[in-house]
Amino acid sequence: QVQVVESGGGLVQPGGSLRLSCAASGSISSIKAMGWSRQVPGKRREFVASITGGSSTDYADSVKGRFTISRDNAKNTVYLQMNSLKPEDTGVYYCNAIVGTGTLRNYWGQGTQVTVSS
Repeated sequence: QVQVVESGGGLVQPGGSLRLSCAASGSISSIKAMGWSRQVPGKRREFVASITGGSSTDYADSVKGRFTISRDNAKNTVYLQMNSLKPEDTGVYYCNAIVGTGTLRNYWGQGTQVTVSS
């Protein structure tokens, strides 16, 4: 079993910053990649950012230049630094970890709420 736990969400004013953390634990043989997605009620979950074990990163166009994903491999933890936040960044942010050496499995956390509002 693999557990993925997010933290760091909250309420922030437009233009502000937040840092999300996500820790993976349990029966982890190898983490291939970790990432963040977000979802608002009535809409599909959308990709935000990802990072591989080799620290290659990818971002949604809507967050490029504002969000930075980073990783501490020793702690199996990934961070999402969110700057210049906008109201449209509001949503539940979910972390996922792709784990395995042969068959890969994708594990999701329970999510953390981010609200950008004045």
